[in-house]
Amino acid sequence: MYEIWPKFIVMVLLRGAQHFVIDDRDFRIDAGSGEDMRPLVFMLNVARFSRLHFVNDSNVPLRKIMISAPHPWMEWLMRTQGAQSSVLRPFLARHLSQFSFPASGQVRQLAEQIMAPPPSLEGELRSLHRNSRALDIMCLACLALAGDEEERRRPLLASRRQSERVRDFVLKHLDRSLTIEEIAFAVGASVSSVQRHFKEHFQMTVFEFIRKERLERACLALERDGITIAQAAYAAGYTDPSNFSVAFKKVYGVPPKYKRR
Repeated sequence: MYEIWPKFIVMVLLRGAQHFVIDDRDFRIDAGSGEDMRPLVFMLNVARFSRLHFVNDSNVPLRKIMISAPHPWMEWLMRTQGAQSSVLRPFLARHLSQFSFPASGQVRQLAEQIMAPPPSLEGELRSLHRNSRALDIMCLACLALAGDEEERRRPLLASRRQSERVRDFVLKHLDRSLTIEEIAFAVGASVSSVQRHFKEHFQMTVFEFIRKERLERACLALERDGITIAQAAYAAGYTDPSNFSVAFKKVYGVPPKYKRR
């Protein structure tokens, strides 16, 4: 059992399996051996002082390098470089957040250079050589993390744009009857996609949004133009003024007559 301090860890596992437990959370990383070897990079954030326990349950000899950077150094790095929106910030904010990906040829070569530096290098030169390769690996790992984050965000951004197109189409045609099929056709998406993504981004269905916007327009017309309750009901898409009054009071807390100029 070991005590570990807050730090950002990058492990390059070239061969074998690593099994360890941190704060009762189990981690198993396996690069395989022989023809089945799949070298990988494993990133882990330890956000607070923790307890680490290694489990020796593999007979395959390990080949790995471990790179770690204390949290204060990572915070200093991001602060001095103005990286307030850095992809690392949310990763470093979560205790035991993790990310792994296959090790590229470049990463494997850098790891080999750390484990077997040129014999001509000694003392501080050997340390500088290893540290420079370790920083290169850390940089490549962070680039992979940023790329993965961008891949996750891409579908979210696309669905957000689709929902905004739905909203804009609805607002432009609020004065006439709309069907979900017509709206979906106008934005070039399926009905199910429109319904699902719109609710995800605006926390209401398309027709709840339509009713809300029509009620707001009716309320504005009552206050500004002094239209009749029947006219306001028609503007909000209600054929029965009493149903309009019930819906209006539910939203604004008072009957529509109290909003009329």
